[in-house]
Amino acid sequence: MSILIKPIITEKATMQSELLNAYAFEVNTKANKVEIKKAVEAAYGVSVAKVRTINVRPDRKTKFTKTGIQHGKTNAVKKAIVQLAEGETIDLYANM
Repeated sequence: MSILIKPIITEKATMQSELLNAYAFEVNTKANKVEIKKAVEAAYGVSVAKVRTINVRPDRKTKFTKTGIQHGKTNAVKKAIVQLAEGETIDLYANM
């Protein structure tokens, strides 16, 4: 089971990484905080001080078309905000 899916690179996540030394990742929905901490430490070689998780619910949408009403939804996602120890950083752009 792959714990880390991808890093989240948005304006808010970039600001958190610069000011609070916290990085955001999209993670597996069944992963817990201990597994996320071990996966980040193994993947990036840093020490993690704190992990916060967010379960994002799926958005439901309805379209009215010629053929009738179309219903759909997005996938549920789990995000993890990982705060690193003092003086440590992750270079997310090095792997691109």
